[in-house]
Amino acid sequence: MKRLHVHVGVENLDASIGFYSTMFGADPTVVKADYAKWMLEDPRVNFAISAGNHARKGIEHLGIQVESAEELGEVYGRLKAADRPVLEEGRTTCCYAKSEKSWIADPDGIVWEAFLTDGGATTYGDSPALDQLASDDAVATCCVPEQVTAA
Repeated sequence: MKRLHVHVGVENLDASIGFYSTMFGADPTVVKADYAKWMLEDPRVNFAISAGNHARKGIEHLGIQVESAEELGEVYGRLKAADRPVLEEGRTTCCYAKSEKSWIADPDGIVWEAFLTDGGATTYGDSPALDQLASDDAVATCCVPEQVTAA
């Protein structure tokens, strides 16, 4: 079963954790000094927030998280059929998780990722793609590779 992923950049992580915990009626499942994540079942969403150098304020990116390689193949097929450039990042570490992922931007530049997470990580991210991020504030700075935002 697929799960919607929403990643939001915030100014004050502690205040935002308090707000979203109250709004969702649940504490985050992951909390780091610069990041928090809720894996909610109602609504079924992976909702994450980041602060500091990892995110600019506002919606960072959206995504579809899958639970199996078969589902990932299905979603990858849809990305390719969307007739937009797709960045197949492959295996990476991002947002304290190990994942297989690809990226696409919609016609208005809203970035989407499709991913399968299969483990946790002790670092925010060490993907080679992170070194290629644009420093322009208008470009998302989470784990979104520059090639996607420039497409």
